[in-house]
Amino acid sequence: MKTSYLGIDTSNYTTSTALYFPDPPEIRQEKRLLPVKQGELGLRQSDAVFHHTRQLPDLLEELLLASDGPIRSVGVSEKPCEAEGSYMPCFLAGLGTARSLAAALHVPLRRFTHQQGHVAAAAFGAGCLELLKADFLAFHVSGGTTDALLVRPDGEQGLSLIHI
Repeated sequence: MKTSYLGIDTSNYTTSTALYFPDPPEIRQEKRLLPVKQGELGLRQSDAVFHHTRQLPDLLEELLLASDGPIRSVGVSEKPCEAEGSYMPCFLAGLGTARSLAAALHVPLRRFTHQQGHVAAAAFGAGCLELLKADFLAFHVSGGTTDALLVRPDGEQGLSLIHI
């Protein structure tokens, strides 16, 4: 049995779930694109919420049935970025599911931004998790936006992202 940490992200383009196993570091994920029509730039928020609500249970079922160990916490992206007023309804589908799972499992719920998830995933994917232990500069390019960020380790949120 391997201890894991569950992550959920419901952006305007993809429903994503993942289990992180720390020893040795490994990620298993299930994700599905939202049905964005050719030439369009995403979905209306009500349509994104609808599709996440339909896709999330299937993805979690596939992911969790393949795992046999305890989940120690649930992490979820709750908004696009740390900026004041940052909000998109599509994140509510993931947040509600994550809150319910954390309560049912009696484990902590950790809330993050979608942008923090992108930065952490890039460090993990590049095999450079040591970057997350000190300040560094990052560019976040996603969904038609580009941000230059000062990334700082933060005990509460994992990463503090400062727009520069």
